[in-house]
Amino acid sequence: MYHPSESVAQQAAGSTTGVLDPRDKGRAEAMLFQRCAWCGTTMYHRLLCPVCQGSDLRTERSEGVGTVRHSTVLHRNTPAARNVSLIEMAEGFVVRGRVMGPPIGIHSGDRVRLSTAEDPVRGEPVFQLVDEPFRAWT
Repeated sequence: MYHPSESVAQQAAGSTTGVLDPRDKGRAEAMLFQRCAWCGTTMYHRLLCPVCQGSDLRTERSEGVGTVRHSTVLHRNTPAARNVSLIEMAEGFVVRGRVMGPPIGIHSGDRVRLSTAEDPVRGEPVFQLVDEPFRAWT
């Protein structure tokens, strides 16, 4: 059975296989994204740039801060309700993930921070609310 060495995994970090960075053991998990070398478009987990179709994508580390653009509550295939949210990250790319907390309490415009780069069950990023917004009478 063939097992790639650490040096091979390091070389593949520029491709989409290294989207979640497990090498940084000192910090919390980090999310990696790609930036097109030709037009500068940022994207998450792509093979080609969606704007110019370029394949020269540079891998960069995200700060992990974003804003909820859309959130919906799902009841199917789970014993309890869960949310699925589209998060626009500060770097400009959009990622699908889950925000911790009551599903009904997550709204568009809420600021979030990356909690875990990969949910062990669903395999998607998990975020937590940065600050609880004050919503009187809504």
